[in-house]
Amino acid sequence: MERTSDQLDHRIVGDDMQCVEITLDPGETVIAEAGTLMMMDAGIRMQTIFGSGDGKEQSFMDKLWGAGKRVLTGESLFMTTYTNDSPERRTAWFAAAYPGKIMALDLREFRGKLVCQKDSFLCAAKGVSIGIEFSKRLGRGLFGGEGFIMQKLEGDGQVYIHAGGTTVQKELLPGEVLRVDTGCLVAMTEQVDYDIEFVGGIRNTLFGGEGLFFATLKGPGHVWIQSLPFSRLADNIIAAAPKMGGKGKEEGSILGGLGRMLDGN
Repeated sequence: MERTSDQLDHRIVGDDMQCVEITLDPGETVIAEAGTLMMMDAGIRMQTIFGSGDGKEQSFMDKLWGAGKRVLTGESLFMTTYTNDSPERRTAWFAAAYPGKIMALDLREFRGKLVCQKDSFLCAAKGVSIGIEFSKRLGRGLFGGEGFIMQKLEGDGQVYIHAGGTTVQKELLPGEVLRVDTGCLVAMTEQVDYDIEFVGGIRNTLFGGEGLFFATLKGPGHVWIQSLPFSRLADNIIAAAPKMGGKGKEEGSILGGLGRMLDGN
């Protein structure tokens, strides 16, 4: 089947703090999340847009609805397109805001649709629609970590998503079940049945440190799991930050006192 989306050439650069280099032929366009641009060559035109970003003709109300759906997922009201207006190939670079891996995925290999967590989308070829996926299950919506809403990427183009830490992929067989920490789920194909399961047990609940619920993923389908969700990274940074009054977490330890002496405190 002929591709209707722009076909992008790319190169993923780096190891743990990656960026993606997108090379645009004359007239080609890449759609990106606001704030992800790293740098770009002269000759690339940047434009802020409403809507889903698929490049199709839409009425103002359709664009407003598309922008409103993005707000529901916690993303910016706007998206940005980068179009090569020059007669030669030009390059733009995009990067995520925290350590992890960037994955280049072709939607044609996944029946034209992926469901992903709301902050994993980085950029995509023009022609890909970025929408929302509502949860029809109350438990999943209330306790699933991602709420009632996840992002939906549809089309036949290339998409680039970001996952924190290291990424593990699993191909689930029909009926196979995988239990995942709710924050560690990055993306899944449309066929995967996603629900929430209570951890169970008083000791597990109070002292397990893994939260009250698992995400249960039932095959068939493909899933992407991240080792370091941004929420977990943020919690660890906050826990290690100096407490009010300038006293750090190491208060009372020999190393803590030595460190303050060396700092002149």
